[in-house]
Amino acid sequence: MARRSSVADGQSLRFATTRWSLVLQAKDRPSPDAVNALADLCRAYWYPIYALVRRRSRDSHEAQDLTQEFFARLLEKDFLDDVDPARCRFRSFLLAAVKHFLLNAWDKDRAFKRGGGLRIVSLNAGSFDWDSGESRFLLEPVHELTAERLFERQWALALLDRVLGRLRDENTESGTRARFEVLQPFLSIDRETANYADAAERIGSTESAVRVAAHRLRKRYRALLREEIANTVATPDEIEDELRYLFDVLKR
Repeated sequence: MARRSSVADGQSLRFATTRWSLVLQAKDRPSPDAVNALADLCRAYWYPIYALVRRRSRDSHEAQDLTQEFFARLLEKDFLDDVDPARCRFRSFLLAAVKHFLLNAWDKDRAFKRGGGLRIVSLNAGSFDWDSGESRFLLEPVHELTAERLFERQWALALLDRVLGRLRDENTESGTRARFEVLQPFLSIDRETANYADAAERIGSTESAVRVAAHRLRKRYRALLREEIANTVATPDEIEDELRYLFDVLKR
């Protein structure tokens, strides 16, 4: 029993260093580390916010200005005032915050000028690839998704893209990028229909070796996925629930 408690304590200590947990811990005493952690999360997940704002805006320019102002305000010194650490995930907090921001913005009937003269803390111009974001948005279904559902779907896709990117970077650094590109489809292909023989021929290996490599790739992908989700929830207990929720979102 003592051993199990020790392991659990170690897991809690490691989890406490994840980005959203760090932000929540600093609710009463905001710190530069917490601001930077929040900025990193905003940089990683700006597109779901842009997609939501764009769905509710007149045009892309207004959506870009609103998105930039939202993140500028979010990263100001009082950004944690409305956070409830007991029940808040970053995804939920961000959605509620941007909806509140938009209501206030339009209630005041503000005229947003391009750029707005706003300083975005810890974010730079390169954080927002507006051309890519707008191209992606124009491919979204026009009538099938509400702005909120569009946000959640793009959140899930952004998270999976980040995990895949991390996995690709790992294989690039280890010199196995070419093999990774061949094995990547096995992350989503049903194992019953996977053509391991074809993959083995392409990388000059055996079918059994490819099966083992694909299994290890899936295992590492799942581990990175949980790490990424851990950065957006408050406690380790929320990881599996958030994982199920996000996959459910993609099935809708």
